[in-house]
Amino acid sequence: MEQKARVLIDCKDEKGLVYKISKVFYERDLNIDSNREFVDKEQGKFFMRTVVTGDFDLAELELALGAISPSDAHIRIITPKDKHIVLMVTKESHALGDILIRHAEGALGAKIECIISNRSTLQSLVERFNIPFFYVPVEGLEREEHERKMMEILAKFHFDYIVLAKYMRILTSVFVQAYTQKIINIHHSFLPAFIGANPYKQAFDRGVKIIGATAHYVTDDLDEGPIIAQDVIPVNHRLTWKDMQNAGRDGEKVVLSRALTLVLSDRVFVNGNKTIIF
Repeated sequence: MEQKARVLIDCKDEKGLVYKISKVFYERDLNIDSNREFVDKEQGKFFMRTVVTGDFDLAELELALGAISPSDAHIRIITPKDKHIVLMVTKESHALGDILIRHAEGALGAKIECIISNRSTLQSLVERFNIPFFYVPVEGLEREEHERKMMEILAKFHFDYIVLAKYMRILTSVFVQAYTQKIINIHHSFLPAFIGANPYKQAFDRGVKIIGATAHYVTDDLDEGPIIAQDVIPVNHRLTWKDMQNAGRDGEKVVLSRALTLVLSDRVFVNGNKTIIF
């Protein structure tokens, strides 16, 4: 039976890899619908994303590719289908609202399993879309205890990614490491500038002429994880930092949307603290 798959390979670079991988596809009479590859010459690493169609066995194809690839090869063969995500929010609705609308229209490329918040502010909005909403208040709880309660909720769901759609709390190392390369954040500045709290005020004080937004993977280093997508908006001296904040919200939801499209379609490779995007 004909099927489609995304084949993702990253490994140590060596001569003839594209030929050998393509030969595996050819020998199985697979059609290459699209193909992109890149070599990080500084690190000596090879990256390749290929979409193939044909009649094949996933396990057998993975074994065949492994046999001709370097021993360190990371090979993923993914059948295209909607992924599953969990959203974490606080009280700002612009990023969440954009995702909810795309989900309702079937344009997200993912099913939202639930939404978790440390505030109840957005509960009525979420309930209009018939998605489970969990309010986990922080009052009287240490950060670790609050996160344990969230992790108990997360354990009840199957998901591929956690999306921080303006979740305005710093996550502990324990939480981040429990979901390595699975947490995506939208940060309201053009990183690496103005990390941490209130970057619009920081940008205003510095007199910048552009503001921006950055979607990135979350790591233990605050706002320093691998960057997935960015964009900028021109500003001038007439704007207060509040004006900048209002202008930046459109940029935030656009950048987060772009990042989710890339991640959910398996176009992003993490390469150290950078990303390779096809």
